[in-house]
Amino acid sequence: MTESDPAALAAFIGNQRAEHHVPHRLACRVLGVSESWFYKWRGKPMTTREVRRGKLAEAIKQIFEGSGGTYGSPKVWIRLLREGWRVSVNTVAKILAELGLAGRKIRRRRGLTRPGKRAAAPDFVRRDFTADAPDQVWAGRHDGDRHW
Repeated sequence: MTESDPAALAAFIGNQRAEHHVPHRLACRVLGVSESWFYKWRGKPMTTREVRRGKLAEAIKQIFEGSGGTYGSPKVWIRLLREGWRVSVNTVAKILAELGLAGRKIRRRRGLTRPGKRAAAPDFVRRDFTADAPDQVWAGRHDGDRHW
């Protein structure tokens, strides 16, 4: 239920009375709508636009859950296009936000051999670690008086 879906809000108010014995007047006051607004929307049938948006929301939810919760709006939008939906990526993003769904960013592991912020150590052996006998080639790090 969202603020942009008045039929769902009216149904919610009506259900509060049926399920929890909360009077319409109190539910309307708490939700910040007038009673006349509630009675206007209470009996209205859903429009084709609202029906389509409900089906779209279900399709988005299925795709999102099928991805393990990792897809964001661009990937969900691409999957919807492949299924034959005509919808904008912004609409998909809005519906994802209304449903409280947000894609998880999968953190990629960085390679350890890439140079970081520190300068690389000097290469005194020119990457040639082969030796004919022990104690001919030593490779390591020396930082003066600092001991690791």
